[in-house]
Order: sequence, then C-alpha cells, then structure tokens
Amino acid sequence: MTAIDFHKLAKIELHCHLDGSLSLSTIRHLAELAQIDLPEDDEELKQHVTAPVTCESLLEYLESFDYIRPLLQTNEALTIAAYDVAKQAALENVIYIEVRFAPELSMDKGLTVTETIDAVCQGLRQAQEEFGIIAKALVCGMRQSDQSLTARILDEANQVRDSDFVGFDFAGDELNYGPAAIKPIIEQVKSYNRPMTFHAGECGCPAFLAESIAMGIKRNGHATILAQEPELLDEFVKNGVTGELCLTSNLQTKAAVTVNDFPYLKMKAAGANITINTDNRTVSDTNLTKEYELYHKYFDSTVQDFYAHNKTAIEASFASDEEKEELLARLAKAYS
Repeated sequence: MTAIDFHKLAKIELHCHLDGSLSLSTIRHLAELAQIDLPEDDEELKQHVTAPVTCESLLEYLESFDYIRPLLQTNEALTIAAYDVAKQAALENVIYIEVRFAPELSMDKGLTVTETIDAVCQGLRQAQEEFGIIAKALVCGMRQSDQSLTARILDEANQVRDSDFVGFDFAGDELNYGPAAIKPIIEQVKSYNRPMTFHAGECGCPAFLAESIAMGIKRNGHATILAQEPELLDEFVKNGVTGELCLTSNLQTKAAVTVNDFPYLKMKAAGANITINTDNRTVSDTNLTKEYELYHKYFDSTVQDFYAHNKTAIEASFASDEEKEELLARLAKAYS
C-alpha cells in the first residue's frame, strides 16, 4: 500500500483563529515592534502560547490567547500576523483559508474596527499575491463581552466593503453565553444578509447546538456534542449544516475526552457535511497536515475522504461563486 503524502494533499481550511495561529518567529517580531520582552528560549515561549495537551476546560485553553493580545494593537502588527498565518497555510498546500479574528481584541490602543479589518485583509492579500492561496477574513463577536459594545463593533464591521472580508462568527465563552443569551446580536448579524458561522457544541451543551440549528445558521464550529446526540445529528444533517471539525483542539479542551468521543465517524456515517480544520495552529501545536495524519491514524480516513471533505469545505465557504468554481477545479486537478 502506498503511503499517503499528507503534506502534498491540497487542503481547504474554514476554521482558523488569527491570534491562535502565529508562528514563534512572528510572535518575536511583533513583540520587538511592541517593545515587549519575551523569554529568549523558544521552548519557554512556546509554553506561554501553546495550551497544555489536556486542559481542564475550554476556558483554560483560551488563556493562551491573553499572551498574544498586546502584540496585535497596531495596523502593522495585524498585517504581519495575517500574512504569517496565510503563509503558513500556503506552505502546506492549503489553497483556500478563512482566518477569523475579533476586532475588539486589537482596539486597546485606539484602532477602529475598520482599521483592524483593513489591516488583516492587507496581510491576507500579500500572502495571496506571493503564494497563490485564496485567503479571506471573518470577523468574530466575543460572546462574553458587553453586548452593546459587540453590537457596535459588528455594525461598524458591516460597513466595510472589502472583498476579502467575507463573513461573521461568534467566539469565546460558549458555556456561559449560549445562543439564547446573545440572540439579539446574532439576529443583528443575520439582518446584514452576510454569511455567518457559529461556535456551538464545544462545551458539552446539546441545547446550544440545537439553538444554532433552529436559528438557521448553516455552518457550525466544532459541533463536538454530536458524538453523543443521535437525534441532534439527524437534525444537523436534515438542515444541511456544515461542521467545522477541530480534532486536536477538542481533545485538548476535553470537548472530546477521548478520540471515541469525537463525532467524525458518526457524522460521516450519517452523511453530514464535514470539514477538517486546525482551530489554532499555535495554541494547539498543529497544522492541517498533522490533522490529516491523525484522521488517517484514528479513523482510517482515505485520500478520497479528504477530497470529499475539501469539496464540502469549498461549497460551504464564504468565497464568491467564481472563486468556488476555480477552487473546485484546482482541487479536482490536485486529487486526480
């Protein structure tokens, strides 16, 4: 049997957080620009920006992001960061990526919402021009923040008409801020008639994923709870929702306590829309090549499985119709 060259496979990524995916060299560069001292030893630095292999909870996992926040407070920093993440992806044969970030987390020193989006899109465009990857930005609302602040940020973001800013997400503390708790700002985003994805089903709460489905949200980050909820899985499939699966991240946060608690095989058997993602390349010490290797190791996923999941990802992406057509052609050629 011929071994699979997982690195060489063309890949699509829909669920990647900017601040959780910076390379150590870029983190050092940004710290130098911000005049912030970092540990000189890379292993020590890595301990600060990478979550433990097993965390006590999602909230412990999210603590790693606090270390990065002070580094992303200027236009230049955000452009460098976005370029870095898209470059990393391109170098492992990712041909399309959506990079999500929360403007709120880069506004501590006076940047406006528009400035943060412009800066991220500029970095993504630089990577596109240099590496041929198609890279898009998603704006996250932070679910635990004051809703009036989030509503203002989302409204200002919606005024931006950059073709590389393509949609919205809600991230952060799912356990204490489920869909019902933030329904007004979810409805606000729905009123924009722009694409939206949503984190749900990562903290062991089936009701949150059920609420997301009921609200008509067609893409869902994690959806880990589907491993334990066959009726909810049926609803997920019936409503044509796409799951943005993040294996390493889910095992770290104990969203899936073991591989057997991860929903992939049950979703696949049910005919659910599946995509494979990193979530956070640095915080989870992973990339898509590693993720593919793990799916092959744990679930016997084949090259044809990866091709199918990548086709699903393109179809569920927030790319334009023309870009989707181009990507499907590139994917078919790569997998032929």
